[in-house]
Amino acid sequence: MVSMPPRNSVQQSLIILFCSLVQSVLSNPLKYHPPPKLPLIGHLHHLGALPHQSLRDLSLKYGPLMLLHLGYTPTLVVSSAKMGREIMKTHDVVFSNRPITTAVKEFLYSGKDVAFAPLGEYWRQMRRVCVNDLLSVKRVQSFEFVRDEEIANMTNKINQACLRKIDVNLTDLIVVIASNIISRVALGRTLEGKSESAKLLKEMAEQFGVFSVGDMFPSLGWIDELTGLKKRMRRTSIAMHRFLDEVVQEHLMSKKEGVQADRKDLVDLLLEFEKDYTQRVEFTRENLTVIIMDMFVAGTDTTYTTLEWAMAELANHPVAMKKVQEEVRLVIGKTTKVNESDTSKMNYFNCVIKETLRMHPPLVLSLPRVSTSSTNIEGYQISDKTRVIINLWAICRDPAVWDKPNEFIPERFMNSPTDFTGKHFEFIPFGAGRRGCPGLTFGVTSVEAILANLLYWFDWELTGGAIKIDMTEAFGISVNLKQPLLLAPKAHVF
Repeated sequence: MVSMPPRNSVQQSLIILFCSLVQSVLSNPLKYHPPPKLPLIGHLHHLGALPHQSLRDLSLKYGPLMLLHLGYTPTLVVSSAKMGREIMKTHDVVFSNRPITTAVKEFLYSGKDVAFAPLGEYWRQMRRVCVNDLLSVKRVQSFEFVRDEEIANMTNKINQACLRKIDVNLTDLIVVIASNIISRVALGRTLEGKSESAKLLKEMAEQFGVFSVGDMFPSLGWIDELTGLKKRMRRTSIAMHRFLDEVVQEHLMSKKEGVQADRKDLVDLLLEFEKDYTQRVEFTRENLTVIIMDMFVAGTDTTYTTLEWAMAELANHPVAMKKVQEEVRLVIGKTTKVNESDTSKMNYFNCVIKETLRMHPPLVLSLPRVSTSSTNIEGYQISDKTRVIINLWAICRDPAVWDKPNEFIPERFMNSPTDFTGKHFEFIPFGAGRRGCPGLTFGVTSVEAILANLLYWFDWELTGGAIKIDMTEAFGISVNLKQPLLLAPKAHVF
């Protein structure tokens, strides 16, 4: 006869097993079940009109590391600084590749640029060129004359509005100056007044953010042909590459004719790299044009988005507006020109920029990554070929890290070492790790220069008796104000 264990022993074993399971679940919330999904579409129905907010709300319930199925595509959503560090630092090599989306195939020759190129020797060489040459601190400083001239044009337009006592559409002005600066730096020419070229850039940026069936359901990519999406992308891509080819030819002709400009633009520098036969990677005209495309989209969006939100937040917070304007004017003094070097002496001014980037990062959701092998994060097994999206907006507003995270409080950065260069994972508006934004210095320098001038030369008021600016968001590649930012300027009397 088989002897049975005592009843007390069985009960104790069950209690111990139950307690260990509870402790395991409590200590590792990542093993909770993901949100409910539907057949075919998976979790797509959870996203809503503002996906960064929808994903943040889901993370509050299901944890900072969620495995969602967006269509047929398994996607890991990261919503905390701790998990962001795991992806962008601890396991950075595993998650350093990008998925090749429909837009990347059509516009960027399946990743011959920098942003979407697969990790490897070509990507390392191109990133080195961008960081050490094209977008180095020294190179960015050399383009100060471009920023000065475009800022002068902008302030002249605002002065005209002051004389006529009319409101200013700051959104339009900021878009123009941002695109003019990047086009002059990249191509050596402005696109203002060239409606076709400007239209192409706008269409390209919009089409990068359009939903593609093939990206979520690879076997159904043919639907993008039926809807005309691929045809529209192809048409825009062909026109854009033709335009850039013409720009390159103009640069080559000017060199042949000895009309070499004193100041080199990015096309000049990339042409020199193209002729450098000591390089260990192939660099063709296709590579050159798609790298310029990277610069346009990233450079314009970073500057435009940050400036629009900064002015909107300051308009809604008159105490902060007064405080930052007093500091800017005290540091600069009475002058006919605002020098870029002065901004480093403005403590509160830089806090305003940091707080704007915290609340409104240029990209609310990071460009997607994809795992190259299976790995384990905090007890959570991640399969290879899993897409990863880092919710930068959610991390920068995490109540576990930030006091009153949804309030605009520049003072939180006074005497704080926290910076946005990718070292502090609770504050990563430009990402971090190998795939951090190489154009950070260029974008922030433009923002500082333009914002300092807007605050120095003009006083700003709300229009039409409004009490607050409507801060409703519009989702796209970047998230901007849904309605144009209209303010009433008044030339400051010194």
